[in-house]
Amino acid sequence: MSIENSSTAPAPRDDDPLVSAGLEIAMKWGQALGGPDQLQVALAALEPQLKREHQIRIKQLDMQVKKAERQTREAREIRQHRFRMVSLIVGSVLSIAMLAAGVYVAKDAWWLASLLCGPSLISMAAIIILRRHDNEAMKAVADAAKRTTSAASQAQVP
Repeated sequence: MSIENSSTAPAPRDDDPLVSAGLEIAMKWGQALGGPDQLQVALAALEPQLKREHQIRIKQLDMQVKKAERQTREAREIRQHRFRMVSLIVGSVLSIAMLAAGVYVAKDAWWLASLLCGPSLISMAAIIILRRHDNEAMKAVADAAKRTTSAASQAQVP
């Protein structure tokens, strides 16, 4: 038995408001016009409106997706900015503390002062502030630290 042959139309589904509204309108037209032929005409007249509403709904959903993506990107950018600023502040404070400590202990422990104010300070600043660390740069810092320590030990008068 098809819808055209039955005297009662199926109840509209409640899961989609657009479909249920369309079916309700079609049932009203079908009852008012009195037959399946007239109902076919009513559905044909209703179809462009449903297509327009569908297009509008698709555009709304696309806009919601774009808005969600934009909000996610903005939140990620804010987190990255906050992380970079905290890294900059921590690295700067740590660098200043290392310099001050190196100057303070320079009279008593030359080797400690050369470690605090030497290449280790530069490498620490590169890692924390600039967020970079290369194997070649680390080797260069280690070599520079060795040279600094050996040069300071030779210059030291007992």
